[in-house]
Amino acid sequence: MPKISEKGQSMPSSPVRKLVPYAEAAAARGMHIYQLNIGQPDIKTPEQAINAVKNADMEVLSYSHSAGNQSYRDKLTTYYNKNNMNLKSEDIIVSTGGSEALLFAMGSICDYGDEVIIPEPFYANYNGFAMASGITVKPISTHIENNFSLPAISEFEKLITDKTKAILICNPGNPTGYLYTQEEMDQLSALVKKHDLFLVSDEVYREFAYDGRQHLSVMSMPGLEEHAIMIDSVSKRYSMCGARIGCLVSKNKEVIATAMKFAQARLSPPSFAQIAAEAALDTPQEYFDEVISEYIERRDILIDGLKKIEGVEVANPGGAFYCVAQLPVDDTDVFAQWLLEEFELDGETIMVAPAAGFYSTPGMGKNQIRIAYVLEKESLKKSIRILDQALKAYKG
Repeated sequence: MPKISEKGQSMPSSPVRKLVPYAEAAAARGMHIYQLNIGQPDIKTPEQAINAVKNADMEVLSYSHSAGNQSYRDKLTTYYNKNNMNLKSEDIIVSTGGSEALLFAMGSICDYGDEVIIPEPFYANYNGFAMASGITVKPISTHIENNFSLPAISEFEKLITDKTKAILICNPGNPTGYLYTQEEMDQLSALVKKHDLFLVSDEVYREFAYDGRQHLSVMSMPGLEEHAIMIDSVSKRYSMCGARIGCLVSKNKEVIATAMKFAQARLSPPSFAQIAAEAALDTPQEYFDEVISEYIERRDILIDGLKKIEGVEVANPGGAFYCVAQLPVDDTDVFAQWLLEEFELDGETIMVAPAAGFYSTPGMGKNQIRIAYVLEKESLKKSIRILDQALKAYKG
């Protein structure tokens, strides 16, 4: 029998999606499942985007430019420059989701065996992208006791070797919801300039900043023109996860020229989805005001509810729509499966994401879960009650 590659065998399973078979089996038994495991917003996609696809007048669904439609990149430039980024359209390569942009970035700046430092817990697919690219992740741990804030810069410097090529952050963070401060961003800026590294910033949750705080983009920071690479996506901003449109942004011309070779190899990003994404840029500010207000209310309901559950510790997110909760159980992988296979409360249960898959350090996050507060408020209240009762019933 032909043998599967070692790389393929080493690819990690998604901590968000690996429980799907158990959820499908529970649903087949008639169970109602509150899905807190995946960042799929229930917010409506802007009607401008939907209508643009419905009304598209074309006879041939053709390739776009490998860097993406010029009209879309021009419009993206205007959007970014309202956020003080001072970009040109040639600084942008449109990708098939933020995922492809991350793969382009890793392929452009790292060789096999090179290292990227990432504060953990981090978006689980960073592990998979690094594995696929032959890159070693060097994790630097953040802690729930400190709300997952940035570790001391001295801890970063301990990890830097001649193989280190970049520091990768997610801001605001997935899975923690942590929003980096100006001081923390300044510290990272000084560090990458000192050691001549890239600073890759995954900013797909940029719009979701709470409590009067502002998101600071790596692209708006002076002196980082040759160091900064931004990853972005329409998935969360416009509740368009299925569009699979993202982009890689950098003022470093060599990075863009190299990433273009990867873009050309996959031909072009999806044409219909670019039409939707371009139209979405006309979404009025009122849409975001309402969405952010809704997420703040959901966050407050969730965090307040979790804090009332005995033995649960939770960090308070300043952005995105996730939080990490620490539970009084030994292994949340087992607990999450048990919730779907054996527990119910009035015919309902919850699906959560075990947090160990968001770490690279073995053994970290075993008693933590990520919760996405993407459900409406009454569903969140029911989910909190289910978790409370489940923890009281759980014997593991």
